[in-house]
Amino acid sequence: MSIKFLAEDDQPREKFLLKGKNSLSDAELLAIIMGSGNREDSAVDLGRKILHSVGNNWHNLSLLSISDLMKFKGVGEAKAISIATALEIGRRRVSQEVPEKVQISESKDFYRVLQPYLSDLQTEEFWAVFLNQNNRILGKSKLFSGGINQSVVDVRILFKTALELFATGIGIAHNHPSGNLKPSQEDLRITKQISEAGKLLNIQLLDHLIISQNSYFSFADENLL
Repeated sequence: MSIKFLAEDDQPREKFLLKGKNSLSDAELLAIIMGSGNREDSAVDLGRKILHSVGNNWHNLSLLSISDLMKFKGVGEAKAISIATALEIGRRRVSQEVPEKVQISESKDFYRVLQPYLSDLQTEEFWAVFLNQNNRILGKSKLFSGGINQSVVDVRILFKTALELFATGIGIAHNHPSGNLKPSQEDLRITKQISEAGKLLNIQLLDHLIISQNSYFSFADENLL
């Protein structure tokens, strides 16, 4: 359905989904926070009026009290609190430093990241770590639990996540609850399968770890990639 056929209060949300947050005007962003307008004004129109009253400046808007905001027709206590809360979140975000992503330079780094998740389990789990071109971690994900074999490891899901994160490298790991760190033939086949698939997408498999309670085996360290 085209955006123009939606109710005016729903249009900013649909525009957000279809075109992204950067496509929204300040009034549309405020409209989403409020959720609705009043009998005469859509949420967007009400947002324009509120912003116009403060010179279209978010900082000036943050200076208004709850009672100040409630002077606008259609803005009750709940909407006023929602506006003030959103502005406070923005203030706190600006005041915080962007957390630095952990950088991976060797197998021990992979182990430190994944050991807390895998070392003490009674069943096998398979995890992946996704990295940018500087080998800094973009995210990590458990892909399955219950045993490792080619029918369970879905390479499509692994690389779908990698592409969504714009990763250029991945590290994979699974645990051996028995404590035996020797890779099985199935481990070797899966590693080769993932490595070859990554080459097609220019996403490098940097390592595959087998983790036990207090140690690990690295495919990269043993030249098995």
